Amino acid sequence: MTLYDRIGDLDVTIDGWDLDRRVRDTSSGFERVTTVISLHGDGEVGRGEDVTYEADEHHSLIDAAPDVVPTGATTHREFAAHVGDTDLFFGRDLDRDAFRDYRRWAFESAALDLALRQADTDLASALDREYDEVRFVASTRLGDPPTFDRVEAFLDRDPALEFKLDPTSDWSTDLIERLADTGRVRVLDLKGQYRGTSVDQAADPDLYERVIEGVPDATIEDPALTEETRPLFDGHEERVSWDAPIHGVETVESLPWEPSVLNVKPSRFGSVESLFETIEYCREHDIECYGGGQFELDVGREHLHALASLFYPDAPNDVAPRAYNDPDLAEDLPTSPLAPPSTPTGLGWR
Repeated sequence: MTLYDRIGDLDVTIDGWDLDRRVRDTSSGFERVTTVISLHGDGEVGRGEDVTYEADEHHSLIDAAPDVVPTGATTHREFAAHVGDTDLFFGRDLDRDAFRDYRRWAFESAALDLALRQADTDLASALDREYDEVRFVASTRLGDPPTFDRVEAFLDRDPALEFKLDPTSDWSTDLIERLADTGRVRVLDLKGQYRGTSVDQAADPDLYERVIEGVPDATIEDPALTEETRPLFDGHEERVSWDAPIHGVETVESLPWEPSVLNVKPSRFGSVESLFETIEYCREHDIECYGGGQFELDVGREHLHALASLFYPDAPNDVAPRAYNDPDLAEDLPTSPLAPPSTPTGLGWR
């Protein structure tokens, strides 16, 4: 029995639904907007979070509020099929097709949360697994111009904290050496697979060479492979991870070489079934996974913790609690690892 077969036929009864917008400033210098989707039924509420990056799309969703959610009794599998066949952007042209997956994931995860709660169970129990502690890293950018200041501020609060960082062409050799000297950098995200975003980083052979050699123990995520950059990874293929291209099993199989490690962001998969299929594929092919986030502001972050806890708890998961993304750091940040919940319910992990 596949992972999805264990939960796909869970009954779910939906009596109604509502939407709530979330807004928060981030350490990356932009205002994050998300929408929490709440499905109601049989005295329970299941929630999911739409992490689409364009604020206007959240305003349009709430303003339009069309009747896209089927009410009555169904199964998660049937609900997912309905959502997959529905245009959740109502004919609007999108800057990025990935937004369709993000919104679909919000509806599907809300329905799974509701189905589990109505069955008086949680995801771990439904999958016959147990929740473990979740190791996490702090994912942060270093400013413009880049400095060591934010890393230093984090380490002042927790000297054992680990990091996932986004190198840019402005990173100096001195900065790279200082970061390497911490011994705490686990992942370097080159952003070379992003298109049309504010964090796009073009292929930079000089930068790539400096971080490959300067932080030799770090995983290198999402390089842009060109005639100039591809040879730099000869002998380093096992250090390369992929994130932005990964939307399902077929995208894993189409990578430039068989990967050793992947960043798994649930919202990129759109459907719960595709996420679970990909996790199973990775386990069968000895591909290590670590969890990734999308600046979730609400329940979406909690769902990341639950999934990381079940499938890759000891990995350098980019699922730090929300306070790690605030512009101003609190003095009492939660520390890694996160303890599992004593009484979990639904897809939640508190």
